[in-house]
Amino acid sequence: MKTPLSFYYSDFALEAGVDEVGRGCLAGSVVAAAVIFPKDYKNPFLNDSKKLSKKDRQELDIEIRENALSFAIAEASPAEIDKINILNASFLAMQRAILQLNPVPEFLIIDGNRFKTDLEIPYECIIKGDSKYLSIAAASILAKNYRDDFMIKLAKEHPHYGWETNVGYPTKKHKIGIAEHGITEYHRKTFNSSLQLDLRFQK
Repeated sequence: MKTPLSFYYSDFALEAGVDEVGRGCLAGSVVAAAVIFPKDYKNPFLNDSKKLSKKDRQELDIEIRENALSFAIAEASPAEIDKINILNASFLAMQRAILQLNPVPEFLIIDGNRFKTDLEIPYECIIKGDSKYLSIAAASILAKNYRDDFMIKLAKEHPHYGWETNVGYPTKKHKIGIAEHGITEYHRKTFNSSLQLDLRFQK
């Protein structure tokens, strides 16, 4: 039986879990979400979005939105990723999500080992936090569902890259699509210039 995820890391009354998705993609924005749950909230089914089926993620998305004290989703665009690099763009998306929360959180728990912000809110970085804390798991689900849905919609506009299944990650079909059709306005140019060069030499 799966061990239930922990609730709050801190003793603060309003603690927000924060996570991002899409850092390793060749196309699309990096998306972050932040979630504050009430103190008495419990859900044995919440887990890291990568460990859940699409159906489970969609059902939990509704549950999270109905039960959270506050939640927010934000992104940093491919152009911003190219300008400030993917790590800083991830931090930017996280900060944008946090800024939308109401009430304002008193403490943040961030998935991963690094975070940079000019917000004056104390925080702790937690490696594999989406497998340890309810609010981070919830943030990972909201971010993934939002980003996946957006990339699937874009696949109808740009059908050559397999975004309906790879949602922008560097699969074989995506790489072949870039080699044969070039890149779109949704591609991250700093990621794709070296990839296109590699594919040309492989032909």
